[in-house]
Amino acid sequence: MIHVTTDPLSRLASLEGVPSAYAAARDGIDVMLRDRGLRRTSPETTAESLLRGAHASAVLEGSASTLAQVRAGEVDEVAADALRVSTELLGLVPALSRTPLQALARIHTLASVSQPEESRGRPRDAEAAERLRGVGDLLVAATSAPALVLAAVVHAELATAAPFASHNGIVARAAERLVLVARGVDEKSLVVPEAGHLALRAAYESNLRGYATGGSAGVHSWLLYAAEAYAAGAEASPLRLAAE
Repeated sequence: MIHVTTDPLSRLASLEGVPSAYAAARDGIDVMLRDRGLRRTSPETTAESLLRGAHASAVLEGSASTLAQVRAGEVDEVAADALRVSTELLGLVPALSRTPLQALARIHTLASVSQPEESRGRPRDAEAAERLRGVGDLLVAATSAPALVLAAVVHAELATAAPFASHNGIVARAAERLVLVARGVDEKSLVVPEAGHLALRAAYESNLRGYATGGSAGVHSWLLYAAEAYAAGAEASPLRLAAE
């Protein structure tokens, strides 16, 4: 768990290997966006990135639907939940910066329509509510840390705290993508971080476990892993795939 201070992420961003890993990840994203013709992108490219992200997030959450099935709308319940989130996600960019708890609650509400109404968008207990407030504080706190570090920590906090009764992984990965858009890393949401995590699934799952239980070493390992995942997410962009 991250405790919010005046600059809660600055210490994490300066851990051994983290500055260089995140500088390289950001450079890779910037080069991909620039060299693959960002000016020529269309809303359809963003929609494809969101669809690919929804599929990858759903698979990580247990879905058996293929990308082709997701594209055709022939999906299982988990994939339908992830797709529902993706269709409204970018509309939550302003809320993430101003009222982050409302944005996170909305993501969960979208993901959990099959769950009891009283659980949708609400933390499961007082402890979960406190952890969720901590994530909200991170999202509004001033920090000198790179936006990619913020995205990685928000993702891990939500995934490991599991503040909602269901769909915490989908919420965590959606929030991560939203941070990248809101903080200007990827304003058109063309990187597919969810696909990066799926490509590195074994490392993704083990590093989340380490974040939850491994103390400072686990947090450090997660941050180094996440930089690698962001590079993989840039490789999975429909911009890059279209150019091949």
